[in-house]
Amino acid sequence: MALERIQKVLSEQGYCSRRAAEQIIREGRVKLNGHPVQLGDKMDIHRDVLSVDGQKLLLRKKQELYYILLHKPRGYVTTTSDERGRKTVMDLVADLPVRVFPVGRLDKDSEGLLLLTNDGEFANLMTHPSHGVSKLYRVTVHPRATEEQVVQLSEGVTLEDGTRTLPAVVRVLVDEPERTVLEMTIREGKNREIRRMCQAVGLEVARLRRTALGAVKLGMLAPGQYRPLSKSEVESLRVAAARGKARSRQALAEAKAARRKALKK
Repeated sequence: MALERIQKVLSEQGYCSRRAAEQIIREGRVKLNGHPVQLGDKMDIHRDVLSVDGQKLLLRKKQELYYILLHKPRGYVTTTSDERGRKTVMDLVADLPVRVFPVGRLDKDSEGLLLLTNDGEFANLMTHPSHGVSKLYRVTVHPRATEEQVVQLSEGVTLEDGTRTLPAVVRVLVDEPERTVLEMTIREGKNREIRRMCQAVGLEVARLRRTALGAVKLGMLAPGQYRPLSKSEVESLRVAAARGKARSRQALAEAKAARRKALKK
């Protein structure tokens, strides 16, 4: 019987994402047949017993895959549980027949499109930094954004930790004396990236809503409601991730070629 890496089993079973699985393994919370496991350890799902935090997991040999689009309201945290007792996005999908987990994140004060799934491979495709699936946001900022600030956001800015963001596509939707509504498209997934970008150029985010991921749009879905993704939507996201990976590889190859050329001079 073929053996599978334990972090892959945890994600494919819908317990958590691949990255979260790797983290709880590092923390010593995962055991196989009663013994702590390490990253890279493998198991036979038909014979071995896997447990997390002392609780045995019931491993399904075959499972139906779910891909959910949720309109996350403000006030909910994007996590499977919260030790502080705050409302989580899992409360909104409690009637699903299987356990799913969030794909990426939206912070507590943000709203809009959030995916949830029990497909660990798909979640990894969507969140891996090199895949660069585009994310579209509607952002209300105070005070009024100047033309210079809009240009800075579009060209990329240096954040407070010294990292620099990639260029973004920025459009002004509403321009008023005390506020500006922007439409921003980014391909990265840094923590609170839009808010930190705006802060870096002297703007405060009053409202932030994600309206699209790749070709998948939030549409008229009401806050707190969810719907399944269609097969064509799932496939479009897979294609977008594959294209993003190809772009990253090409950019890396071009950078290496440029360095080699510079060294020869």
